[in-house]
Amino acid sequence: MTSPEEKARLKALADAFQMPSFQTMVSRKSSVTNAAVNSVIPAIHPSPDEIERALSILGMHATDVRCAYCGDPSTEWDHLRPLVIDRRPTGYISELANLVPACGKCNQSKGNSPWRSWIMNARARWSPTGRGVKDVAERVARLEAYEKWREPTFVDFQTLVGADEWERYWSLVEAVIAEMRDCQTVADALREVIVGKLKQIPM
Repeated sequence: MTSPEEKARLKALADAFQMPSFQTMVSRKSSVTNAAVNSVIPAIHPSPDEIERALSILGMHATDVRCAYCGDPSTEWDHLRPLVIDRRPTGYISELANLVPACGKCNQSKGNSPWRSWIMNARARWSPTGRGVKDVAERVARLEAYEKWREPTFVDFQTLVGADEWERYWSLVEAVIAEMRDCQTVADALREVIVGKLKQIPM
Protein backbone atom coordinates (compact mmCIF):
# COMPACT_ATOMS: atom_id res chain seq x y z
CA MET A 1 0.00 0.00 0.00
CA THR A 2 1.31 3.43 -0.93
CA SER A 3 1.85 5.77 2.01
CA PRO A 4 0.37 9.30 2.02
CA GLU A 5 3.93 10.67 1.83
CA GLU A 6 4.72 8.58 -1.23
CA LYS A 7 1.42 9.63 -2.88
CA ALA A 8 2.30 13.26 -2.22
CA ARG A 9 5.80 12.76 -3.65
CA LEU A 10 4.47 11.07 -6.79
CA LYS A 11 1.83 13.79 -7.27
CA ALA A 12 4.45 16.54 -6.89
CA LEU A 13 6.67 14.83 -9.48
CA ALA A 14 3.76 14.36 -11.90
CA ASP A 15 2.81 18.04 -11.48
CA ALA A 16 6.43 19.12 -12.00
CA PHE A 17 6.71 17.52 -15.44
CA GLN A 18 4.66 18.17 -18.54
CA MET A 19 5.31 16.46 -21.84
CA PRO A 20 5.25 18.93 -24.73
CA SER A 21 1.96 18.82 -26.63
CA PHE A 22 1.91 16.17 -29.33
CA GLN A 23 1.61 17.76 -32.75
CA THR A 24 0.35 15.90 -35.78
CA MET A 25 0.01 16.92 -39.40
CA VAL A 26 -3.77 16.86 -38.96
CA SER A 27 -3.65 19.08 -35.86
CA ARG A 28 -2.05 21.73 -38.06
CA LYS A 29 -5.19 21.95 -40.23
CA SER A 30 -6.38 25.13 -38.52
CA SER A 31 -2.90 26.65 -38.92
CA VAL A 32 -3.01 25.91 -42.65
CA THR A 33 -6.51 27.42 -42.90
CA ASN A 34 -5.45 30.53 -40.97
CA ALA A 35 -2.38 30.88 -43.18
CA ALA A 36 -4.56 30.54 -46.29
CA VAL A 37 -6.92 33.25 -45.03
CA ASN A 38 -4.13 35.58 -43.95
CA SER A 39 -2.43 35.12 -47.33
CA VAL A 40 -5.32 36.82 -49.13
CA ILE A 41 -6.58 39.28 -46.51
CA PRO A 42 -5.13 42.79 -46.80
CA ALA A 43 -3.43 44.47 -43.85
CA ILE A 44 -3.76 48.25 -43.60
CA HIS A 45 -1.07 49.85 -41.44
CA PRO A 46 -2.23 52.77 -39.29
CA SER A 47 -0.51 56.13 -39.00
CA PRO A 48 1.07 57.21 -35.70
CA ASP A 49 -1.81 59.65 -35.15
CA GLU A 50 -4.36 56.88 -35.66
CA ILE A 51 -2.54 54.65 -33.17
CA GLU A 52 -2.46 57.48 -30.64
CA ARG A 53 -6.19 58.09 -31.08
CA ALA A 54 -7.00 54.39 -30.74
CA LEU A 55 -4.99 54.10 -27.53
CA SER A 56 -6.65 57.24 -26.17
CA ILE A 57 -10.13 55.81 -26.71
CA LEU A 58 -9.02 52.65 -24.89
CA GLY A 59 -7.64 54.76 -22.00
CA MET A 60 -4.00 53.95 -22.74
CA HIS A 61 -0.73 55.64 -23.61
CA ALA A 62 1.99 54.41 -25.97
CA THR A 63 4.40 53.96 -23.06
CA ASP A 64 2.06 51.59 -21.22
CA VAL A 65 -0.04 49.51 -23.61
CA ARG A 66 -2.33 47.07 -21.82
CA CYS A 67 -4.71 44.30 -22.83
CA ALA A 68 -8.00 45.99 -23.73
CA TYR A 69 -9.87 43.03 -22.27
CA CYS A 70 -8.23 42.47 -18.87
CA GLY A 71 -5.58 45.16 -18.27
CA ASP A 72 -2.52 42.89 -18.20
CA PRO A 73 0.53 43.99 -20.23
CA SER A 74 -0.19 43.68 -23.94
CA THR A 75 1.79 41.14 -25.97
CA GLU A 76 -0.07 41.37 -29.28
CA TRP A 77 -3.00 42.99 -31.08
CA ASP A 78 -6.16 40.92 -31.41
CA HIS A 79 -8.89 41.04 -34.05
CA LEU A 80 -12.09 42.23 -32.38
CA ARG A 81 -14.04 40.55 -35.16
CA PRO A 82 -12.55 37.23 -36.27
CA LEU A 83 -10.97 36.85 -39.69
CA VAL A 84 -11.94 33.16 -39.93
CA ILE A 85 -15.15 31.30 -39.08
CA ASP A 86 -15.92 27.78 -40.31
CA ARG A 87 -12.53 27.74 -42.05
CA ARG A 88 -13.40 30.61 -44.38
CA PRO A 89 -12.78 34.39 -44.28
CA THR A 90 -15.47 36.39 -42.50
CA GLY A 91 -14.89 39.48 -44.65
CA TYR A 92 -13.10 41.52 -42.00
CA ILE A 93 -9.47 42.48 -42.49
CA SER A 94 -6.41 43.42 -40.46
CA GLU A 95 -6.76 47.13 -39.77
CA LEU A 96 -6.84 49.37 -36.72
CA ALA A 97 -10.65 49.48 -36.63
CA ASN A 98 -10.59 45.72 -36.08
CA LEU A 99 -7.57 45.45 -33.77
CA VAL A 100 -7.07 46.05 -30.06
CA PRO A 101 -4.09 45.36 -27.80
CA ALA A 102 -4.39 42.07 -25.96
CA CYS A 103 -2.49 39.63 -23.79
CA GLY A 104 -1.83 36.06 -24.87
CA LYS A 105 -4.29 34.58 -22.37
CA CYS A 106 -7.20 36.70 -23.55
CA ASN A 107 -6.37 36.27 -27.23
CA GLN A 108 -6.16 32.49 -26.88
CA SER A 109 -9.28 32.29 -24.71
CA LYS A 110 -11.40 34.52 -26.94
CA GLY A 111 -10.49 32.75 -30.17
CA ASN A 112 -13.21 33.42 -32.75
CA SER A 113 -15.91 34.17 -30.18
CA PRO A 114 -17.79 37.50 -30.28
CA TRP A 115 -15.89 39.66 -27.81
CA ARG A 116 -18.91 40.86 -25.78
CA SER A 117 -20.27 37.41 -24.92
CA TRP A 118 -16.76 36.06 -24.27
CA ILE A 119 -15.58 38.87 -21.99
CA MET A 120 -18.65 38.42 -19.75
CA ASN A 121 -18.53 34.62 -19.73
CA ALA A 122 -17.38 33.49 -16.29
CA ARG A 123 -16.97 29.93 -17.54
CA ALA A 124 -14.72 30.71 -20.50
CA ARG A 125 -11.17 29.76 -19.57
CA TRP A 126 -9.07 32.88 -18.86
CA SER A 127 -11.89 35.29 -19.70
CA PRO A 128 -11.64 38.55 -17.72
CA THR A 129 -14.90 37.84 -15.89
CA GLY A 130 -13.78 34.28 -15.13
CA ARG A 131 -10.48 35.60 -13.74
CA GLY A 132 -12.27 38.13 -11.55
CA VAL A 133 -11.05 41.29 -13.32
CA LYS A 134 -12.69 44.12 -11.37
CA ASP A 135 -13.30 46.73 -14.09
CA VAL A 136 -14.83 44.56 -16.82
CA ALA A 137 -17.85 46.87 -17.25
CA GLU A 138 -15.53 49.85 -17.81
CA ARG A 139 -13.50 47.86 -20.34
CA VAL A 140 -16.67 46.85 -22.19
CA ALA A 141 -17.68 50.54 -22.39
CA ARG A 142 -14.28 51.49 -23.83
CA LEU A 143 -14.43 48.70 -26.38
CA GLU A 144 -17.92 49.81 -27.42
CA ALA A 145 -16.65 53.38 -27.84
CA TYR A 146 -13.77 51.98 -29.88
CA GLU A 147 -16.19 50.18 -32.19
CA LYS A 148 -18.16 53.40 -32.69
CA TRP A 149 -15.00 55.37 -33.46
CA ARG A 150 -14.44 53.74 -36.82
CA GLU A 151 -16.50 51.35 -38.93
CA PRO A 152 -14.43 48.28 -39.86
CA THR A 153 -13.89 47.40 -43.50
CA PHE A 154 -15.97 44.47 -44.71
CA VAL A 155 -14.99 42.78 -47.96
CA ASP A 156 -16.95 40.35 -50.13
CA PHE A 157 -13.83 38.61 -51.38
CA GLN A 158 -15.66 36.23 -53.72
CA THR A 159 -17.38 39.08 -55.55
CA LEU A 160 -14.13 41.06 -55.82
CA VAL A 161 -12.03 38.29 -57.34
CA GLY A 162 -14.74 36.22 -59.01
CA ALA A 163 -16.41 33.04 -57.79
CA ASP A 164 -14.34 30.69 -59.98
CA GLU A 165 -10.96 32.03 -58.82
CA TRP A 166 -12.12 32.13 -55.21
CA GLU A 167 -13.30 28.51 -55.29
CA ARG A 168 -10.14 27.41 -57.09
CA TYR A 169 -8.04 28.87 -54.29
CA TRP A 170 -9.99 27.05 -51.59
CA SER A 171 -9.86 23.79 -53.57
CA LEU A 172 -6.07 24.11 -53.55
CA VAL A 173 -6.11 24.69 -49.78
CA GLU A 174 -8.30 21.60 -49.27
CA ALA A 175 -5.88 19.58 -51.42
CA VAL A 176 -2.99 20.63 -49.16
CA ILE A 177 -4.96 19.52 -46.10
CA ALA A 178 -5.80 16.18 -47.75
CA GLU A 179 -2.08 15.64 -48.46
CA MET A 180 -1.34 16.37 -44.82
CA ARG A 181 -3.86 13.70 -43.77
CA ASP A 182 -2.15 11.18 -46.05
CA CYS A 183 1.22 12.21 -44.67
CA GLN A 184 -0.06 11.69 -41.11
CA THR A 185 -1.18 8.14 -41.96
CA VAL A 186 2.37 7.34 -43.11
CA ALA A 187 3.82 9.10 -40.04
CA ASP A 188 1.64 7.01 -37.70
CA ALA A 189 2.91 3.80 -39.28
CA LEU A 190 6.52 4.99 -39.12
CA ARG A 191 6.16 5.94 -35.46
CA GLU A 192 4.85 2.46 -34.61
CA VAL A 193 7.89 0.91 -36.28
CA ILE A 194 10.25 3.30 -34.48
CA VAL A 195 8.66 2.64 -31.07
CA GLY A 196 8.80 -1.11 -31.70
CA LYS A 197 12.49 -0.95 -32.64
CA LEU A 198 13.32 1.22 -29.62
CA LYS A 199 11.78 -1.37 -27.29
CA GLN A 200 14.27 -3.88 -28.64
CA ILE A 201 17.25 -1.67 -27.80
CA PRO A 202 18.59 -2.07 -24.23
CA MET A 203 18.39 1.27 -22.39
